[in-house]
Amino acid sequence: MSQVDVFTGFSEFDITVSGTTIHGRTNGDGPPLLLLHGIPETHLMWHRVAPVLAQRHTVVATDLRGFGDSGKPASTENHSPYSMRTLARDQVEVMKALGHNTFGVVGHDRGARCAYRMALDHPETVNRLAVLDIVPTGEAFDRADMNFSIGYWVWSFLAAPYPVPEDLIRSSPATLVNHMLDSWSSTPNPFPEAIRRHYIEKFSTPEAIHAICEEYRAAATIDYRLDLEDKGTRRIQCPVLALWDKDGAVATWYEPLDIWRDWADDVRGKPLSGGHFLAEENPDEVADELLQFFAET
Repeated sequence: MSQVDVFTGFSEFDITVSGTTIHGRTNGDGPPLLLLHGIPETHLMWHRVAPVLAQRHTVVATDLRGFGDSGKPASTENHSPYSMRTLARDQVEVMKALGHNTFGVVGHDRGARCAYRMALDHPETVNRLAVLDIVPTGEAFDRADMNFSIGYWVWSFLAAPYPVPEDLIRSSPATLVNHMLDSWSSTPNPFPEAIRRHYIEKFSTPEAIHAICEEYRAAATIDYRLDLEDKGTRRIQCPVLALWDKDGAVATWYEPLDIWRDWADDVRGKPLSGGHFLAEENPDEVADELLQFFAET
């Protein structure tokens, strides 16, 4: 059992997929809905939203490969074990193992990148997609400027050649995790202390640190190339909901709905109050928006 148990009524699982295992929890009844977390979190980021969604949906919340209690397999020279294509395949296999051949997906941050890649690669599987506080990876890199370089320095730092970021993070993983949590949030104390400790603990092993760095190296190589190949040639077939922090980087640097409409025909969304960690900082409004959107399934 996880040391932090904030999902009352949810059952835990560990499911073997291609090349690793995926940890998660599930509860509820109704149309299946997969929840994917961001960095530096685990599936516990949904603890304020998942119980509400489970009143109408069969909710599945997982740890991405490399994070939390999911597996952290060895990588390769080209980083492909940590590309979003691979992470998306993991999650499709998990859902099929649980009996869900079609489902909706909600992703935040890195989980949202996994989610939209899943919708592109598995259009027969994903029936609705919600992305929280991102634009596609390729779009972000192509628009990169000084604001991006300073504001999203984590993208460059974690993608730096092995073992530079790994060695530096191992000396004080709490410094990096606390900085991300505190600098990207705008709500006072949105993270219960036990959950903050959980995020730090799960980010602190050498295996986790290396896996997460490999994910960012894959983002700057494989994920970027896949986005370039797909833009203008493949579109997300399902309806898309985009939500973002009204005062954050996505709102300041981009026109999120215009960008997502280059990728899908049916796009709606809006900015919400709260910081980057919307599901933890503004859970009531996030849950309401998700319930409305996925009620159309």
